[in-house]
Amino acid sequence: MPVSGPTSSALRADVAQVTTVVHEGHLTIEVRDDGVGAAGTPAGGPAAHSDRIAALGGTLEVSSAPSRGTTLRARVPLAT
Repeated sequence: MPVSGPTSSALRADVAQVTTVVHEGHLTIEVRDDGVGAAGTPAGGPAAHSDRIAALGGTLEVSSAPSRGTTLRARVPLAT
């Protein structure tokens, strides 16, 4: 079974933080962990999440660096 961002962070990091914000007609969800991180963009899961978020008219940003953890930030428009 695929592992989602928050679940993946919890499995691979000591600390995971999930933040949600609704502002100006958009929902932003940020998942941040203090795991080992990776050089460049992590493979696998983020690409699948990006496709799903794009289908909703949103965007996904992934940032990761060795020894600095990983942050996924999704932003999707809310229905009006």
